[in-house]
Amino acid sequence: MANSVWRLIPLLSASGSVQMAIDQWLLEQHLAGKNPPTLRFYTWQPAAISLGYHQRRWPEFWQQLSWRGMPVELVRRPSGGRAVLHQGDLTYAVVASGFGSSRMNAYQTICEFLIEGWRAMGLDLHYGEAGRGYIHNPNCFGTATGADLVTLDGHKLIGSAQLRRGDAILQHGSMRLQPDVKLFSQVFGEELIPVKLPLSSDGNDLIATVIDVLSAAACRCLEIDLEVQPLSDREWQDIAYFEARRKKENILDTRYLTS
Repeated sequence: MANSVWRLIPLLSASGSVQMAIDQWLLEQHLAGKNPPTLRFYTWQPAAISLGYHQRRWPEFWQQLSWRGMPVELVRRPSGGRAVLHQGDLTYAVVASGFGSSRMNAYQTICEFLIEGWRAMGLDLHYGEAGRGYIHNPNCFGTATGADLVTLDGHKLIGSAQLRRGDAILQHGSMRLQPDVKLFSQVFGEELIPVKLPLSSDGNDLIATVIDVLSAAACRCLEIDLEVQPLSDREWQDIAYFEARRKKENILDTRYLTS
């Protein structure tokens, strides 16, 4: 039987507001039968902190942060989980359906391509084991749940979150490739021990290598074929409208800021 064909959107670098609008728009389009299952990879420019959809507490100073002369954007994800600092990371997003009713089974089905891909690059990952206590830590990378992937020595490389709409799923996650240790400490007040990646590439070459390997792994693990299809001008127009709508709906509530 022939593999199903998924859309692969080429690497995009854009603001967090735009990236979250794209992810949520893709989910709605897929749910409406207007877009095939989709895989994409992206980076955040400028650096940003994304809050989980239900996260209501974060330090007030996060709204005054800057990095390399640019304000650090604060944006809300459509998915759950805790805050993620997006700087020096690569984000993946899967929008698809047919994974069944179990949230954890869907996580693990999707994450298989991440595990296999990183194993092919020389890094073994396994699922985290944190219990419900993780919700008290505002830092997503401060704990590792069963939906996250950590190295053999316990360092978290990939934090993922999920949103369901009917049978359709958006799962996206951050892979820390080249984090700025000082910025991380400034944001979360914690020491960051970067994962030592078994790759000699750096910068754009590193990102390109990771995307190529993970895309190939996705084809094998999910038994799919990928068809490269950039966003069209018409789709960008729809996304811009959708982003404006999201901004109105997701105005950050400052009543619960902590000092």
